Amino acid sequence: MTAKPEHYDVIRKPIITEKATMASEHGAVVFEVHIDSTKPQIKEAVEELFNVKVKAVNTTITKGKVKRFRGQLGKRKDVKKAYVTLEEGNTIDVTTGL
Repeated sequence: MTAKPEHYDVIRKPIITEKATMASEHGAVVFEVHIDSTKPQIKEAVEELFNVKVKAVNTTITKGKVKRFRGQLGKRKDVKKAYVTLEEGNTIDVTTGL
């Protein structure tokens, strides 16, 4: 039986890219989350940590690329991103950090 993950274990860090900035104009915030976390866990963690109401959570898993490390083939880790859409009037300033 596995223990329930804490909120800071679910949400790793905010993602600040050009695409994430465009999403923030429509009330969405992008986070890197734990690979095994579920949408309800992500929703609960964001609502608890930032005191906002979450409208929807969409997730994507980006497969890690195969790269060369010192001449040897290696693989980067898979990354799960969560696009969290907030209710009207709620905002999160990701530039301040968690």
